[in-house]
Amino acid sequence: MLAIRLARFGSKKAPTYRVVVIEKDRARDSRAVEVVGHYNPCTEPAAVVLDHERLQFWIKNGAQPTDVVKRLVKSNPAPASAA
Repeated sequence: MLAIRLARFGSKKAPTYRVVVIEKDRARDSRAVEVVGHYNPCTEPAAVVLDHERLQFWIKNGAQPTDVVKRLVKSNPAPASAA
Protein backbone atom coordinates (compact mmCIF):
# COMPACT_ATOMS: atom_id res chain seq x y z
CA MET A 1 0.00 0.00 0.00
CA LEU A 2 1.22 3.51 -0.79
CA ALA A 3 1.39 6.37 1.68
CA ILE A 4 1.90 10.11 1.25
CA ARG A 5 4.16 11.26 4.06
CA LEU A 6 7.10 13.47 4.99
CA ALA A 7 10.75 12.49 4.47
CA ARG A 8 13.27 14.47 6.54
CA PHE A 9 16.18 16.22 4.87
CA GLY A 10 18.36 19.16 5.82
CA SER A 11 20.92 19.43 8.55
CA LYS A 12 20.90 18.94 12.29
CA LYS A 13 18.53 21.43 13.98
CA ALA A 14 17.48 22.81 10.57
CA PRO A 15 15.11 20.25 9.08
CA THR A 16 13.40 20.47 5.73
CA TYR A 17 10.95 17.88 4.50
CA ARG A 18 9.84 16.44 1.18
CA VAL A 19 6.26 15.30 0.73
CA VAL A 20 6.69 11.90 -0.90
CA VAL A 21 4.65 8.98 -2.19
CA ILE A 22 6.25 5.83 -0.80
CA GLU A 23 5.46 2.25 0.12
CA LYS A 24 3.94 2.24 3.61
CA ASP A 25 6.43 -0.25 5.10
CA ARG A 26 9.59 1.46 3.76
CA ALA A 27 11.98 3.47 5.95
CA ARG A 28 11.30 7.20 6.37
CA ASP A 29 14.13 8.38 4.11
CA SER A 30 14.29 5.49 1.64
CA ARG A 31 13.68 5.85 -2.09
CA ALA A 32 10.27 7.34 -2.89
CA VAL A 33 7.98 6.62 -5.80
CA GLU A 34 7.50 10.37 -6.38
CA VAL A 35 8.21 13.68 -4.65
CA VAL A 36 5.02 15.77 -4.66
CA GLY A 37 6.06 18.74 -2.55
CA HIS A 38 8.36 20.42 -0.04
CA TYR A 39 7.89 21.76 3.49
CA ASN A 40 10.30 24.03 5.39
CA PRO A 41 9.11 24.70 8.96
CA CYS A 42 12.18 26.84 9.79
CA THR A 43 11.10 29.86 7.74
CA GLU A 44 8.62 32.45 8.96
CA PRO A 45 5.95 31.71 7.83
CA ALA A 46 6.58 28.04 7.09
CA ALA A 47 7.15 27.42 3.37
CA VAL A 48 4.92 24.78 1.80
CA VAL A 49 5.02 23.90 -1.91
CA LEU A 50 2.64 21.15 -3.03
CA ASP A 51 1.76 19.72 -6.44
CA HIS A 52 -2.00 19.41 -5.85
CA GLU A 53 -2.63 17.76 -9.21
CA ARG A 54 -0.23 14.90 -8.45
CA LEU A 55 -1.52 14.61 -4.87
CA GLN A 56 -5.07 14.10 -6.16
CA PHE A 57 -3.82 11.57 -8.71
CA TRP A 58 -2.13 9.46 -6.03
CA ILE A 59 -5.06 9.72 -3.60
CA LYS A 60 -7.44 8.56 -6.37
CA ASN A 61 -5.10 5.61 -6.98
CA GLY A 62 -5.21 4.49 -3.35
CA ALA A 63 -2.37 6.32 -1.59
CA GLN A 64 -3.22 7.25 2.01
CA PRO A 65 -1.96 10.64 3.26
CA THR A 66 -0.74 10.86 6.85
CA ASP A 67 -2.38 13.25 9.32
CA VAL A 68 0.44 15.79 8.92
CA VAL A 69 0.13 15.77 5.12
CA LYS A 70 -3.65 16.17 5.39
CA ARG A 71 -3.09 19.21 7.60
CA LEU A 72 -0.57 20.72 5.13
CA VAL A 73 -2.96 20.22 2.21
CA LYS A 74 -5.85 21.72 4.15
CA SER A 75 -3.82 24.78 5.19
CA ASN A 76 -2.50 25.30 1.61
CA PRO A 77 -5.42 24.77 -0.77
CA ALA A 78 -4.91 24.43 -4.51
CA PRO A 79 -4.98 27.73 -6.39
CA ALA A 80 -8.12 28.41 -8.39
CA SER A 81 -7.74 27.57 -12.06
CA ALA A 82 -7.51 30.47 -14.48
CA ALA A 83 -10.02 28.96 -16.92
